[in-house]
Amino acid sequence: MSGGGRAPSRQELIRRRRRTGFVGRRSELATFTEVLRQTPEDAAQFLFHVHGPGGVGKSTLVRQMETAAREAQAVTGYVDESVTDPVEAMKSLAGQFAQQGAQLKALERLLTTYQQRRHEADAGVVEGGPAPSPGSVIASRVGLVGLGLIPGVGAFTGALDANQVAAGAEQLKGVLSARLRSHEDVQLVLSPVRALAPVFLQELAEIAQRRSWVVLFFDTYERTGPVLDSWLRDVLVSDRYGELPANVLVVLAGQGRLDAQCWGDWLDLVADLPLDVFTETEARQLLAAKGVTDEHVIEVVLRLSGRLPLLVSTLAESQPAEAAEVGDPSGTAVERFLKWVTLPERRAAALACALPQELDEDVYRAAVEDEEARELFGWLRSMPFVIDRAGRCHYHEVVRTAMLRLQRQRSPVRWRQQHARLAEAFAGWRTRLACDAVGLNERWRDERWCGYRLQETYHRLCEDPDRALPLALRELLDAWSHSTATLRRWVQMLARAGQDTDDRGIREWSDRLVAAMAEPEPGIAAMTLLLSGPALDRPGRAVAHRLRGIGHHGAARHDSALADFERAVALDPDQPQALHSRARALIVGKRYEEALADLDRAVELDPGFSAAFATRGDTRRLTARHQEALADLDRAIELDPGHTWAVGSRGRTYLELGRYEEALAEFDRAVELDPGYVWAVGSRAEALRELGRHDEALAGFDRAVELDPEYTWALGSRGRVHWESGRTAEALADLDRALELDPGYVWALASRGRIHRELGRYDDALVAYDRAVELDPDSPWVVPLRALVHQELGHLREALTDLDRAVALDPGSAGALGARADIHRLLGHHQEVLADHDRAVQLDPAAWRVAARGLTYRLLGRYPEALADLDRAIEADPGTGRFHQEKAVVLHALGLPGLDACLARAVEILGQGRDVEDLGALVLAHTLAPDPAGAARALESFLRAGPSAGRIAALRIDLATLVDVIPSAAEPVAVLRRRLLDALPPEVRATPS
Repeated sequence: MSGGGRAPSRQELIRRRRRTGFVGRRSELATFTEVLRQTPEDAAQFLFHVHGPGGVGKSTLVRQMETAAREAQAVTGYVDESVTDPVEAMKSLAGQFAQQGAQLKALERLLTTYQQRRHEADAGVVEGGPAPSPGSVIASRVGLVGLGLIPGVGAFTGALDANQVAAGAEQLKGVLSARLRSHEDVQLVLSPVRALAPVFLQELAEIAQRRSWVVLFFDTYERTGPVLDSWLRDVLVSDRYGELPANVLVVLAGQGRLDAQCWGDWLDLVADLPLDVFTETEARQLLAAKGVTDEHVIEVVLRLSGRLPLLVSTLAESQPAEAAEVGDPSGTAVERFLKWVTLPERRAAALACALPQELDEDVYRAAVEDEEARELFGWLRSMPFVIDRAGRCHYHEVVRTAMLRLQRQRSPVRWRQQHARLAEAFAGWRTRLACDAVGLNERWRDERWCGYRLQETYHRLCEDPDRALPLALRELLDAWSHSTATLRRWVQMLARAGQDTDDRGIREWSDRLVAAMAEPEPGIAAMTLLLSGPALDRPGRAVAHRLRGIGHHGAARHDSALADFERAVALDPDQPQALHSRARALIVGKRYEEALADLDRAVELDPGFSAAFATRGDTRRLTARHQEALADLDRAIELDPGHTWAVGSRGRTYLELGRYEEALAEFDRAVELDPGYVWAVGSRAEALRELGRHDEALAGFDRAVELDPEYTWALGSRGRVHWESGRTAEALADLDRALELDPGYVWALASRGRIHRELGRYDDALVAYDRAVELDPDSPWVVPLRALVHQELGHLREALTDLDRAVALDPGSAGALGARADIHRLLGHHQEVLADHDRAVQLDPAAWRVAARGLTYRLLGRYPEALADLDRAIEADPGTGRFHQEKAVVLHALGLPGLDACLARAVEILGQGRDVEDLGALVLAHTLAPDPAGAARALESFLRAGPSAGRIAALRIDLATLVDVIPSAAEPVAVLRRRLLDALPPEVRATPS
């Protein structure tokens, strides 16, 4: 050999020979290869569509195109009906690119993360306990429902209300934020295509910079088009996911034309390559290339094949030299395919291997019984009707359909025996997998297990449709529990079995299920269909109701969800999962006792049901049974030490008990288990805030917001830390951002109202509280906050109305009762004041409540009882000057000794403070002394502190009550009260006080 060029390898020579032996379709192939020889800038065509009926050679042409692309040093990827959605398509392409030294590393990492996060979300949303954040789990069609993470949402027909979908998606995002590692993880689970496609395109661009061309082939597009169309169109012609490199070519191959609704505006970009049967010249060229030259044989082949390329190639494969039995019009289609395969073992092997849906060498050996034919897999792979992709093969549909029909009709008994043999083979492979011995969820997450189970079920249906169909329909429930993609595969398998067996029962079910899969919410449509007749046994119907109930629960259709869960429990009362699901629906309705009864029964039936223990623990926390809650959460964690949600919930329980160090330890553990567990990160920061470690708390909330920039609770809580640290602008900025993300976030509105109130911006505070009450009119904690603003503004009647409402909403709220008592006091309703204080002290005997009741006794002239309460308050809290000041008033009224010492102590303590209330009490103490000059000085300090109108009015009233005890103080009190009246806003001066 001369020159420096490398000699071709034997494999290259073989490829060249095979390519030169490819006849027909030369113009179509030339159209494609001409583009490969051009620069991307010069190439006018980038999207080819090969289409035509089965058997015309579409797949063969695609293989030739792929070979040509590889020889032009292009990176290629091939997708067929084995994928069920864009995520699987990108995963398949990434694997093929890696084999060619062009890894999509970032995409592969993100795909791995997606699978892990989907598993975590599945565990947390579908099977786990209630989410740690408020609200129910809502899923929109475009989120988890579309992926099958949460079994479907929506009615059997029609779409969800757009507002409900939008609101539901936001609530679901919050729930997933509590479960997953970061904002990016939440988006990945909610919208995987939106998250994955930009990474796919970015890495595709990087590969395209290093290679002349990248070519993507999408075969059997008549099957994959419905699930890939929109994604592929957006990738190719829009910038939704990014820009497509100019040197990327795409070839679609299918039986029909492209969907005009999807591609209509872009059909001018498509290079149309329609295929039909061979012309006689093309058929003769192929026969000549195969060495078939005898005119009689050529005539037989042309007549038997109808010039269908697949048949021409198959009949020519053995290079027949004579036309034995030429022209037999009764020859079957199978005889056409195998006409010159004369060895019986080869014919038997070819027929037997038509039964499996796909082949590798193991399946081949299971299908072929003849020992002499066990080593003929290589021969079978060389047959023209066998499509080979990376060692896995399947028959061309035209050939397989004919061979199956022949065998089914020729010997039904033999047909059943062969399918039984294959079913047993797949069952054996399945049971040898380690995951077969563990839980149902783990098995369905294993791709190999699912693949074996799918084929096993298919062959059982072919063996005995009547017996296998009920089991196959029941299996659809487990498939949907895994994902909609898995459910879709099972429905496709059922449709294939109906076609291959020609069984009426399977065909009818598969037709209806295929129609259900075209619904907007395919899973729930399939469940509704299965529940509409007697297809499922009693336990199966229970599971179907539970799954559909989860869908309703996810869509916030809680009445419908509960109805399904009720039915599931009625059908199978001893099913722990159904009881657990019903409990979760009851919790949403705040029917805690009924929920606890279900959970008690669930853990009784399954003492190892960790999720039920966790849910019961959190329910007990919600009902303030904290010790019982801790016991349940301890048990859940004992059963599953890695149950991060249970660990976090235990931390929340400690937090509510005020056991902040223990809470912090639990949140530390949760974050250690999952550093990206954003709810635990935020809750840890909350524990740090309660411990007064504000800088660390702020860093914790910063981290939570970094993980999820749209985590409204973390934003609001960070705002509170800013406020407590004196950073007012930052506090309001965080609360404003939280409300921008969620305008209905009542807590953030109330927090903004509190900040405005404490800054003296009472009108702004009232606007915030008005909106909060409008959003949640039955909130027993927001209404009293608005009442406080009304009180500060001197709107005592409005304050009383709010507090009457608050007490009606929560009669056990000592805070609301105490606040109402204060308003009654200012309005002079002393008997009502005493009744409210008595009840408040019974509920919460805090020192300041006891002292407030003592003041009421004093106003009623019941001085001994007043003195007893004030002594009790001072004993509990001797450092509060107001208690000493009020006791001095009572001592003066009773003429008892100790007045001077009590007043001196009051002035000493109150004089050290700068709190508005302390300064007001100091005015009272100096008035009582009597020390008019000291009272005047204290009053000016009080006014300089910027008291609200309500505070000013309250001090005027308190001064007036002193006159009843010290008549000689009437004149100085009148001077002080006039000074206070002048400080009031004009609109408040008319208020009786």
